[in-house]
Amino acid sequence: MKKSLIALAVMAAAGAASAQSSVTLFGIVDANYNYIKADGNGHISRLTDSGYNSSRLGFRGTEDLGGGMSASFWLEAGLNNDNGTGDATNVNNQPTGLTTATAGTQGLTFNRRSTVSLAGGWGELRLGRDYVPMFWNLTVFDPFGTNGVGSSTNMTIGAGLGSSNTAGLSTGVRASNSIGYFLPPNLGGFYGQAMYAMGENASNAGATADDGNVWGGRLGFAAGPFNIAASYGELTLSNGDYKMTNVGGQWDFGIFKLMGQWAKDELEATATTVNSKQESFLIGGLVPVGAGEIRASYVFTNVKASRTISTPDDGEMFAIGYVHNLSKRTAVYATYARVQNKGNGILFNNGRQITELGGSSDGFDLGIRHSF
Repeated sequence: MKKSLIALAVMAAAGAASAQSSVTLFGIVDANYNYIKADGNGHISRLTDSGYNSSRLGFRGTEDLGGGMSASFWLEAGLNNDNGTGDATNVNNQPTGLTTATAGTQGLTFNRRSTVSLAGGWGELRLGRDYVPMFWNLTVFDPFGTNGVGSSTNMTIGAGLGSSNTAGLSTGVRASNSIGYFLPPNLGGFYGQAMYAMGENASNAGATADDGNVWGGRLGFAAGPFNIAASYGELTLSNGDYKMTNVGGQWDFGIFKLMGQWAKDELEATATTVNSKQESFLIGGLVPVGAGEIRASYVFTNVKASRTISTPDDGEMFAIGYVHNLSKRTAVYATYARVQNKGNGILFNNGRQITELGGSSDGFDLGIRHSF
């Protein structure tokens, strides 16, 4: 009897131990010297962050619930390690929710991701602030991801939508107050997700009651060296819905990886809205060289002032860079990019605006990235 009780106690202790959450501290610290010159707008020389990967500090954990079920959490904060401040966030997926006026003064925010999840053989249910489905194709199928002067997102995610670009920036990457679902990973190469996020306005708020509501989805297929995915999503705004559509793909030939994407951002036209539609095309690749990798891309952007105006404003960007891995966690990198404003539109190079019609912009990054 005594031995049985001891055995039961040991089994209970082992069961309790196996149910404990495993918690991981992780992060990236990326610093770089950045120089940008834009025609009509001078130049800027600075030490900044996130030229290769976004600097971050995070905590994540998982608990095995048994029967193939698990629960997890993920808290991830963006860092401005060049000055020690934290990144701002957006509380309601609307221009009014942006904290850019006080960015860095609000303390540490888990702006990059703050979610709790349940997962099983049926997929994953994820709640909180998270990446929108439309974002993934822009970063996965771009040799430069979404960082530094070479990223295609310098000319997309609302950059060409003039004074209305805050509409895209509100939810171009992440959305707060979201409910997300991810397909299980055992579907023969198919993968996908869907999301609905809420602006959380009162029902009697009139025309703005639905502002900040976001919905979108992504569906893809990956097999061997091949990967392709498409996504679509909308942000509701009282002055015109903001829509994002994109398709991306890649083929890994071993000696190099070919990437391509098409993206369209559109803000519903109103009597006062300008630059309401933008299409972008990218072709690029990654070439492994010893312990490093060469990155290159070409991006073409077409901006229309209105659906009723056929004359476009075009721009293009060339980017080339090199990443050298000193170890599995530490890398040094350099990137050069040039944006040419071919029409009368206003395009960007990593946030530096070209104000001269038909002008150009040059950008350079030189940095180091360490992950832990």
